[in-house]
Amino acid sequence: MTQAGSPADIVAALWQSAGGDAAALAQLKLSGRDPVLPSSFRIATAAQASIAAAALAAAELRHRAGAPRQQVAVDMRHAAAEFRSEQFLRIDGKAPAVVGDPLFGAYRAGDGRFVRLHTNFKHHRDNVVKLLDCAPTRESVLAALGKWNALDFETAAYKQGCVVAAMRSPDEWASHPQAAAVAAMPAVRIEKFGAAPPRPLPHGPRPLSGVRVLDLTRIIAGPVAGRTLAAHGADVMLISAPGLPFIDWLVKDTGRGKLSAYADVTTADGKAALQRLIADADVFLQGYRPGALGARGFASADVAALRPGIVYASLSAYGDAGPWASRRGFDSLVQTATGFNHAEAQAAGVAGPKELPCQALDHASGYLLAFGIIMARIRQASEGGNWLVRISLAATARWLWNLGRLEGGLSCPLPSLTEVDDLREDSASPFGAVRAVRHAAQLAQTPAGWTRPTVPLGTHPPIWPAGAG
Repeated sequence: MTQAGSPADIVAALWQSAGGDAAALAQLKLSGRDPVLPSSFRIATAAQASIAAAALAAAELRHRAGAPRQQVAVDMRHAAAEFRSEQFLRIDGKAPAVVGDPLFGAYRAGDGRFVRLHTNFKHHRDNVVKLLDCAPTRESVLAALGKWNALDFETAAYKQGCVVAAMRSPDEWASHPQAAAVAAMPAVRIEKFGAAPPRPLPHGPRPLSGVRVLDLTRIIAGPVAGRTLAAHGADVMLISAPGLPFIDWLVKDTGRGKLSAYADVTTADGKAALQRLIADADVFLQGYRPGALGARGFASADVAALRPGIVYASLSAYGDAGPWASRRGFDSLVQTATGFNHAEAQAAGVAGPKELPCQALDHASGYLLAFGIIMARIRQASEGGNWLVRISLAATARWLWNLGRLEGGLSCPLPSLTEVDDLREDSASPFGAVRAVRHAAQLAQTPAGWTRPTVPLGTHPPIWPAGAG
């Protein structure tokens, strides 16, 4: 099995593609080696490289604001643990009884192929049950799917508002039109759009002190990006609405370091509140399907008109081009569609789909998104303009695939909670005593970490607090 470069080489490639100063790479210190997690893919390498890229960008922003450069160190074991942060979170010593919906998972369709259903949001679950005309039990769903061809079901399900994926082999995915569209997308796309004057980089005790981020994302990838920016000192405000579905445990894990406010853009008051927040923001981070927020008046051009010089960061499942651009998707589904579940099963010698040992596409996308946001902010300060940063789970999947494979990687045991306890820290929260994985990046002069506790959604008013920004 082949490998595409050392972790340092991988970070350097990301750095170069984002227009970074090569001199900064001398400050990078990477330790450890794969495998750390049981996979034929270089999951821990991807964790280390993506976290290191974001941390190096944060250190570089502080340097561009006038501070000396500082060493950035990331250990691979720690990075891999952070890729499973939601698994290692405990509140008052307890894990959640259940995180996902019982119907979530992979099923064999009538033609022998597998399909994966994502049912963790009630409306997605209800749509699946309605399409299959069955009872909401795994047994009934399996029996109903026995009447379907997997690919036909995938097509019909999306038309009915379901979120599913048929399992494809790597070759099948490579020949798919969406794969061709994704192949034209870099892992991290950073583009200047429109005119705006340069805005000076903020000076503060931490790399991103004074950077204001609006985080309109859910589940893992986007929230991880916001959490990462908060770890380096940004004021991150998670924006939600009372009617939006969410997964409570993931909010508790990824909400560390963030403010949390409601601004329902389907209402006039919520839209006005968000517009006021944008007027004083540096970053607008959103994870809705391409075009969805634009229909509400918050496309990149709309946001830039409210705040010239904004960094507008957009996360999607399959990218913003190609026949699947408008499709909803989650990490587990993109793994299934793009050949990872098939390839991992082949490497393990098992029948049926085999998942990666963590939500690697989500986590990698989150750290790459944070990296792109910081690099765009650096460039805005020198070049002016508004900046668009785009990440998709499918492009991240391609990036991870191209890192190469590991011989014998599946023989590595999955780390236990006890084995990563030295990587966790304690904090207080409204939910109880939190014990969670510390941020894996260590900056010599400005230690990373979260100064705000994780809080319930809508805890704060939709107003930037005094002293933020």
